[in-house]
Amino acid sequence: MPPMPTLHDYQPPMEPYLDVLHVDDDILVINKQSGLLSVPGKDPSLWDCIEYRARQTWPTAGMCHRLDKDTSGVLVLALNKRAHGRIGSQFEHRKTTKSYLARVAGIVAEDTGLVDLPLATDWLNKPRQRVDFDHGRPSQTQWQVLEREESATRMRLVPLTGRTHQLRVHMKAIGHVILGDAFYADEAEFLAADRLQLHAAELGFTHPTTEQFTTFVAPDPF
Repeated sequence: MPPMPTLHDYQPPMEPYLDVLHVDDDILVINKQSGLLSVPGKDPSLWDCIEYRARQTWPTAGMCHRLDKDTSGVLVLALNKRAHGRIGSQFEHRKTTKSYLARVAGIVAEDTGLVDLPLATDWLNKPRQRVDFDHGRPSQTQWQVLEREESATRMRLVPLTGRTHQLRVHMKAIGHVILGDAFYADEAEFLAADRLQLHAAELGFTHPTTEQFTTFVAPDPF
């Protein structure tokens, strides 16, 4: 397994500085780059993030949810308290829809499936998570094969729950770790890609003002 990433590894991408998919009076929808934090880290050196960059133009912008630093894709920020409350409630009560693209190691034999494995923090190896049947929280991920490559499989992943590192741990648990994963891949699988091959491709939610359900899509980076 590759060494645990350190603070000195944080070199956030600068181009594009902020990839805006949509903006109106209530929401800002971003296509986050891999390698950029959603919100500031605890260490002062980890100040650069999507929220900081957004506030350079939209001072009231606040994150409604997060993506892992190495995951790219659709993120929504609220531009006022009313929008933040309405969108935050949708995430809390699972009223949003999400789907991810991933490239995983090996050839997945079946075409579709459901991973139903409880997850908990691996306290000896934080921030890693692990399958834990005794103390884990219920966690489910639906998956579908999109394409089988020579030694990898492109998949669509739909998290039915929202646990930390859920997709990454679930794919490892079924024997097909996500390529480029610094936390869960072995050295060869980590080096097989230049970044974590996980992308939040679609996010759907009800707009806080128009009350129309809208799905935002971020282009496939793979």
